[in-house]
Amino acid sequence: MVTPRITVLKEKKLVGKCMGMSLLNDKTGELWNGFIPLVNRISNRSNEDKIALQRYPNTYFDSFNPNLEFVKWAAVEVTDFKGMPEDFETFVLAGGLYAVFDYKGSSADKRIFEYIYTSWLPISGYRLDERPHFEVLGKKYKNNDPDSEEEIWIPIQPI
Repeated sequence: MVTPRITVLKEKKLVGKCMGMSLLNDKTGELWNGFIPLVNRISNRSNEDKIALQRYPNTYFDSFNPNLEFVKWAAVEVTDFKGMPEDFETFVLAGGLYAVFDYKGSSADKRIFEYIYTSWLPISGYRLDERPHFEVLGKKYKNNDPDSEEEIWIPIQPI
């Protein structure tokens, strides 16, 4: 299907909003609807990309449970945290090794994640690392459009 590139990510400073949710109690739309109207108040962005980031509990991937909660972020990368508006939260994304999948398709189609976790990962020579997973939503991102493009970043470490 999709072959990732293996990349070492440098630390990133992120600013945005976060919310707890589960796959069955998905609040992604609510999260982004609360973030997008305010994003232009962030003056020291390092680029125009948006970041959708997930912080999973350490045991999240041990067995599938759609009720298990995680924290999702709607964020942008910044050069520093100076002068941040009060209604935003900050997050330092630690650097490390990632598998980066260039994905084209609707963000509503979750088959890419099924492929990553059940087909690619078991034969890759890597295992998941306990760092955040995230997607980079750049200029070609169009939400649920089948022509949308994004990067899916999966934290890994050699087996």
